[in-house]
Amino acid sequence: MPARRRKQSNAMLYTLITFVGLFIATTTVAVIYYVKAEEYKNREADLQREINNLATDRERQAYGTIVGTKLPGETWLGTMVNYLDKTVTLIAGGVAEPTSAEVKVNNSITGTANSQKLAQEHITIGDPNKTGLIQIVQGLKAELDKTINSKLETQKQLDDLQTRFDNADKANFEKEQTLLAEKDKLLQQLAEDKQRREELSALLEQTTGEQVKTLRDQLQQARDDLKAFNDDLLKTREELKIAQDDLKSEKEKLSKIEPGPNREVLAYKPDGQIILIDDQARVVHLNIGIDDHVYQGLTLTVYDRGTSIPEDGKGKAEIEVFDVAKTYSAARITQSELKKPILQGDIVANLIWDSDRTNVFVIAGDFDLDNDGVIDYNGADKIKTLIEKWGGKVADAISIDSDFLVLGKQPQVLEKPTLDEVDINPRAMEVYNASLQRLNRYNGLRDQAQSLWIPVLTYDRFLYFIGYKSHIGQAGAF
Repeated sequence: MPARRRKQSNAMLYTLITFVGLFIATTTVAVIYYVKAEEYKNREADLQREINNLATDRERQAYGTIVGTKLPGETWLGTMVNYLDKTVTLIAGGVAEPTSAEVKVNNSITGTANSQKLAQEHITIGDPNKTGLIQIVQGLKAELDKTINSKLETQKQLDDLQTRFDNADKANFEKEQTLLAEKDKLLQQLAEDKQRREELSALLEQTTGEQVKTLRDQLQQARDDLKAFNDDLLKTREELKIAQDDLKSEKEKLSKIEPGPNREVLAYKPDGQIILIDDQARVVHLNIGIDDHVYQGLTLTVYDRGTSIPEDGKGKAEIEVFDVAKTYSAARITQSELKKPILQGDIVANLIWDSDRTNVFVIAGDFDLDNDGVIDYNGADKIKTLIEKWGGKVADAISIDSDFLVLGKQPQVLEKPTLDEVDINPRAMEVYNASLQRLNRYNGLRDQAQSLWIPVLTYDRFLYFIGYKSHIGQAGAF
């Protein structure tokens, strides 16, 4: 075969071999691609089934609505598990166990059921399947509030009982002390009676002559003691008379040189002025208020403007403060006369109350507070309470610091008891001496006040000066 044809045959052979090789390679690649494609298709189908098991297409489209905000670095499933763990923690407490959601939910359901059983001991639970922990907690909270309120009420009752017990214990103690004092007094009287019986027994054991002699000796001793006492009394009276005469003479000399001070000027000093009148409401307004230490309940007497306060203290009307502002106050008219109407510019005063100083009072005598003709045994004490209520001060004795003496009726001295009356009532002489001492105190305070130029006020004059005359017949006036 010629060389040229042999070369052509070889070229065709090479071409055929190359084509067959390419065909085989292509077929192999196609087979491999097909196999891989089928494998990928099967895996895709498996993955689609797994995805469908996790969530449907509709659920996947609503992840944000179903799950909520996706946590950073977490998948939607991880975010849901995280939220579930928080819910389980709120229900059971502690840290959620690393187990399945089913186990976590079942454990939470079991814990909730146990909690419902415990709560049923204290509250009523309806359908357990429809009652959640929030309703249980709210029910327990309401029951706890009831228990706390009941405890507080019980504690209050206990405190009241304790207070009543303390008061009763205090009253019993005071009663016991009073009874002990009465016992001591009775024992002392018993001892005195025993001594007197012993003296009488000793006297009875003596003969008649001895008894007469003993009684005569006692009588003579009593006469000697009485004579010595009378001599001392006469001497003291003489010295007192000389001292009083000297004092009177010196006062007369002093009054010629310089008149004595008018201590009653305090009683005639006005305390305020009426600046406005409402006749229909029977209310007046005063130019004194909180800055002047005015307070509700203060009574005052109204006097005509442009005139001085009369010596008897009687005014044209009486008022009582019911409202107080910084620089003024309002008062209701408690007593007035139609012929003497209250006018703007009229002055007001109260003897006890003073915006600048504290007046000092001394009280003596018997008082018929409501003018019913019967002496009130505690009249002086009630007047003292009234004075102190309005800022005044009450002293027991006259001194240079005293401003006024409130003088009631002269105390009555009881008739001196006889020996027979003393035998019947051993305290009869004590009561008689007490009445005598009250009279001596009354006269002594009156004389001291006059000697020191201290104003002496009768009960009625005192009431006029404090605007209280119209109140004495009312309940609770004292």
